[in-house]
Amino acid sequence: MSLPVPPSDPTLSPVLLALDTATDRIHAALSVGARVYTVDLPGGAQASAALLPALTGLLSQAGLGWSAVDAIAFGRGPGAFTGLRTACSVTQGLALGLDRPVLAIDTLMAVAEDARLADPTAWREGDVLWVLQDARMDELYVAAYAWQSTTPGQLAGWTQVQAPQVWPLTEPARRWASAPAASSEAPARLAGNALRAYPDRFTEALAAGAQVGLTAQGDAAQPRGEALASLAQQAWAVGQAMDAALALPLYVRDKVAQTTAERQAARA
Repeated sequence: MSLPVPPSDPTLSPVLLALDTATDRIHAALSVGARVYTVDLPGGAQASAALLPALTGLLSQAGLGWSAVDAIAFGRGPGAFTGLRTACSVTQGLALGLDRPVLAIDTLMAVAEDARLADPTAWREGDVLWVLQDARMDELYVAAYAWQSTTPGQLAGWTQVQAPQVWPLTEPARRWASAPAASSEAPARLAGNALRAYPDRFTEALAAGAQVGLTAQGDAAQPRGEALASLAQQAWAVGQAMDAALALPLYVRDKVAQTTAERQAARA
């Protein structure tokens, strides 16, 4: 359900707080009109304790209080189970307490936006980026997005080409080795932390993908604050604000841990 919420202060609108704890980092941003404040901190087990002070710090940098916030954006995943629950619970608590709406952001799209922001002029209409994030347990979180530049009556932004899903580590090389050039299965660009987490695996995948023009565009891309702020602003502009009760995580797999036997087998 979309909620039409008047700005808390028209002279600063929109004031959007954005956060993501789906990875092993805490990424957050506060956008005040065109100005963006960001923070990047260790996450994991520390996320639940460090997130609120980090958000408070962003507001302090901007000289604002909580009442100035128009909406709270959150990375809904996919990602670490505990991280997703942290992001959703903190977002819901703040939004309910402030009587503000929420904006749901796909974490993998934030990774795509981070890769694009590294060199915005390098992106053309329809360019497709595949995002591959480490999902542990020899698996990857994978999604694909196409970039759409600004056209009359339409905002620039990403269009989902492949919905987030889980792949085994062997899938990229298998899939792209058999993909004919210029097909929808033949990606042009890759981004995400899986490229660094599994360099040996992706040497094979990139070699296979070179046959269809595949390049590693952003192996350092993360759902950083600047990317979160950009997506939050886009979501706000097109009226995607939702009730706080709808701040729910995006899960793409049911199994979130290995058994003792599976961990022993993996070590062997």
